[in-house]
Amino acid sequence: MRIDLHIHSTASDGTLSPSEILTLAQQLDIAAISITDHDTLKGSEDALSCGIPPSVKFLPGVEISADPPPAFDCSGSFHILGYAVDIHNSELNHTLSMLRDSRENRNPCILKLLSDMGIEIALEEVLNLTGGSQIGRPHIAQLMVKKGYARSIDAAFDEYLGNGRPAYVNRFRFECEQTITAVLNAGGIPVLAHPFLLNIKENDVLENLIAVLAEMGLRGIEVYYPEHTKDLMAYYTQLARRHDLLITGGTDFHGDIKPEIKMGSGKGDLFIPFALYEKLISSL
Repeated sequence: MRIDLHIHSTASDGTLSPSEILTLAQQLDIAAISITDHDTLKGSEDALSCGIPPSVKFLPGVEISADPPPAFDCSGSFHILGYAVDIHNSELNHTLSMLRDSRENRNPCILKLLSDMGIEIALEEVLNLTGGSQIGRPHIAQLMVKKGYARSIDAAFDEYLGNGRPAYVNRFRFECEQTITAVLNAGGIPVLAHPFLLNIKENDVLENLIAVLAEMGLRGIEVYYPEHTKDLMAYYTQLARRHDLLITGGTDFHGDIKPEIKMGSGKGDLFIPFALYEKLISSL
């Protein structure tokens, strides 16, 4: 039985609703899933409200943007996944609310920078696209493609929206220790998402980072991921075992925003075993 513990819904930047995700998980015979929307628990909350099908195990989840420890230069995406959290925990919800505000405040700045380059996208257009859900850069990228300003969503990020590109706007994030603590205090399991995307090239630097995060309370590493080669997965597995951390995995499914990534199988060859879900649950 396969699982997928990294899925995004329309509550952040996915294109399927939580109920559609549950239906698709049934159709694909995925035994356990987690909806891990960016800086919001609404996707998990809506899924629980829909009613979880008996054939699918469900973990409430979230993916939280954080700043890496000061001593580490991570040019990529530093995200902490929180699994099995109490979706009503006030501390965690306050943390996520502040992060969503920072996202919302930067969107007009991004659109202004694009406008200065002759790329005209109105905030109303983005709001109409999301249907009132949280706006993220992928939604802006979608409109850039639709209006002919970019060849693809990846190209929009590579040329305009990505870190260091001309329309990139930084935003507020909590320090990683605060983020990890917020997940722990909500009864959850904090896991480092997609270590490959941190863009840390030296193994000793990554090892030191994992050691520091483990001291802060990190409980796991996302080993199984579409961008992780077999060699990388073997290395991340060794890292997890050396630091007594759980091993998790997910596809980072977004629906049509990343059409090459399929729920449960990534690019077609990813298999995340059910045993990892069982170990995660038994650690609670």
